[in-house]
Amino acid sequence: MKLAGAALNQTPLDWENNLNNIKTAIEQAKEQKVDILCLPEMSIPGYGCEDLFLSEWFSAECFEKLLEIKEWCEGVIVCVGLPIRLNGITYNTACVIKNKEIVGFTAKQFLANDGVHYETRWFSSWVANTVQEFEMLGQSYQIGDIIYEHQGVKFAFEICEDAWRNENRPAYRHKPKGVQLIINPSASHFAMSKTDVRYHLVVDASKQFECTYLYVNLLGNEAGKMIYDGEILIAQNGNVVLRNQLLSFKSVDFECAEVSFDSPLPVVDVTPLPPVDENIEFISAITVALFDYLRKSRSRGFVLSLSGGADSSLVAVAVAEMVHRAVEEIGLEEFARKTNCCTPNEVSDLKLLSGKELRNALVGKLLVTAYQGTVNSSDNTFQSAQELAKSIGAVFYNWTIDEEVRSYQSKIENAIGRRLTWEHDDITLQNIQARVRAPGIWMMANLTNSLLLATSNRSEASVGYATMDGDTAGSISPIAGVDKAFVRQWLVWAQQHLGYDGLQYVNNLQPSAELRPLANTQTDEEDLMPYPLLNQIERMAFYDRLSPQQVFANLRGTYPDDQLKSFVQRFYTLWSRNQWKRERYAPAFHLDDYNVDPRSWLRFPILSGGFKEELTEVGIR
Repeated sequence: MKLAGAALNQTPLDWENNLNNIKTAIEQAKEQKVDILCLPEMSIPGYGCEDLFLSEWFSAECFEKLLEIKEWCEGVIVCVGLPIRLNGITYNTACVIKNKEIVGFTAKQFLANDGVHYETRWFSSWVANTVQEFEMLGQSYQIGDIIYEHQGVKFAFEICEDAWRNENRPAYRHKPKGVQLIINPSASHFAMSKTDVRYHLVVDASKQFECTYLYVNLLGNEAGKMIYDGEILIAQNGNVVLRNQLLSFKSVDFECAEVSFDSPLPVVDVTPLPPVDENIEFISAITVALFDYLRKSRSRGFVLSLSGGADSSLVAVAVAEMVHRAVEEIGLEEFARKTNCCTPNEVSDLKLLSGKELRNALVGKLLVTAYQGTVNSSDNTFQSAQELAKSIGAVFYNWTIDEEVRSYQSKIENAIGRRLTWEHDDITLQNIQARVRAPGIWMMANLTNSLLLATSNRSEASVGYATMDGDTAGSISPIAGVDKAFVRQWLVWAQQHLGYDGLQYVNNLQPSAELRPLANTQTDEEDLMPYPLLNQIERMAFYDRLSPQQVFANLRGTYPDDQLKSFVQRFYTLWSRNQWKRERYAPAFHLDDYNVDPRSWLRFPILSGGFKEELTEVGIR
C-alpha cells in the first residue's frame, strides 16, 4: 500500500488558500497513485480558529467545503480534518473520504488543555468505543470511534493529543481489534527539542503496537503565535520508513512511501535521533514564522530600531536568514510572489545575483533599520549597529533623539517647578529616552507599510525590564519566547556557524540599555541580576511551579545566602509588579517549551499580594 502525508501551511478563515493547498496535495497523491493520504488536524478551517469553533455557521461552512473536497478524491482515500457541531457541541474530527464518498468521521477523544492549549473551551471529548449517526444536509453519516478497512487492512485514528496520553491512548484499543495502520493527523506546536519526543511517540508506538503508523503535522506560522514544523513520519514495527525535512517554506510538503502489510518489516529496537541542536531549530522556526507573518499580514517588509545590542542584532539576522533560507528552498520567483517585494523586472535583474549578493539585495527591500542615539549612547553600539546593517544589506538610518528628550524634560520641569536629576528621577529619565524612540520608528513602519519588530526577550518580560510604549513598541516581538542567555550564546554561534561576521561587534559588548550617562557604565545584569540565575528562578517558579521557598532551597549554594535572597526577592517583586506589561507586549512566537505570554502559556493576576507571605517564609522580608 502506498501511504502519503501532506503537511499544509493553512490560515484560519482563508478558505481559498486552505482548499488550494488541500487540492494540491490530493492531485499529487493521485499522480503518485497513493492509496491513503492524510492531511493535518483541522486542515479545512485551520487549527487556530479559536472561538469561531463555537459558532454554528462556522462548522456548517466547513462541512460545505468538505463536500467540495469530496469531489476531488476519485480513486484515493483522503483523511481531512474539520469541526463537526452536533446539538450545540463541537467535535474535532478526521473525515475519511474514499473514492468521492464520505465513509465516516473519527472524533478526537483526548483534548489538549495545558500550556498553550485550550481545546476544552471549544471541543468536547468523544467517548471511546462509541459510534453514532447524524444527519447533515439530508444525508446520514457515522461519527465516533470507527475502525475502517482498505484492501483487507484495518486502519484507525489517534488525533494529535490522543497519542500523548500514554496508557490511555486509543492505540491500546486498536491493537486487539486487528488494526494494522494507525493514522495521526496533528496540529502539534513547535518547541525546541520537542521533535525528539514526538519522534519516539510515533516510532515507539509502531513497535509497541506492531503496526504501521502514519503521522502528519501542520506546517508554518498558521495564525500568528504558534509555529508548526510540518513533520511527516511513517514507521512500521520500530522501523522509520519515511521522515521529512522539518520547517519548510513550502505551502504543501507532500511525502509518500510504500509499505507492505503482507510482509511487514521485522520488529526492531527504535534507533534514536541524533542530538538536537537547538540553535539550528531556533533559527529554522523563527525564519519560517517571520516569513509567514509577513505575507499573511499582507505587509511589505520589516522596520527595526537597531540599537547595536544583542536583541535587536538577533532580530536583524533572523530577517536576513529568513531571506536566505526561503530563497534557497522555494526559489527567487516564488519568494518574490509570496512576499510581494519585487516587480517582475526587478526579479529579472536579481536573477543575475547569487549567494550573499542576492540575500543582501532582498534584505535591502524588506528591512529598514535605524540607530536612534542619545548623549548616553556609545560609539561601540553605533559601530555594532552600522556594521551589522551593512553586512546584511539592510537600509540603515542614523538620527539622534536628544532634542525630543530635552523638549519633554523641559515641559515636565516647568510644570512641576524643579529640575529632574539622575539622583532623584533615575527611572523617569531612563524611560523618556526609550519612549521617545517609538514615534519615529513607527513613522518609518507606516511609511513603508511594514511590520515594526519589537526586540524584548523573555528574561526582560519576566521582570518588566522594558519601557512600555518605548522599546516594547512593535507589531510582532519575535524573540520574546527565548531568554537573554540563549540570545547571547546564539549570536556567537551564528557568527561562527552561519557566517554573520557583522556580529563580531555586538558579541564583544556587555548588554546595556545605555539610558544612564556613559560615566555610570550601566549594564543589564547590574540592574537586575546575572541572566543565567534569572532564567533559573523563572523556570523553577513558573515551569516547575515551585514556591519561592522551594526555589531558594534549590539554588542555595550558588550564591551567598544574603545575595541569593536579594535576587529571589527582586525577581518575585518585579514579576508581580509587571504583569500589566506582559499583558500589553506585542504578539510573540512560541519557541521554547514554555513562555510568559498571558495570552498563550502563562496566566497571572495583574493585581496581587506579590508573594509577600511566601518571601517572608524564606526570611527575605
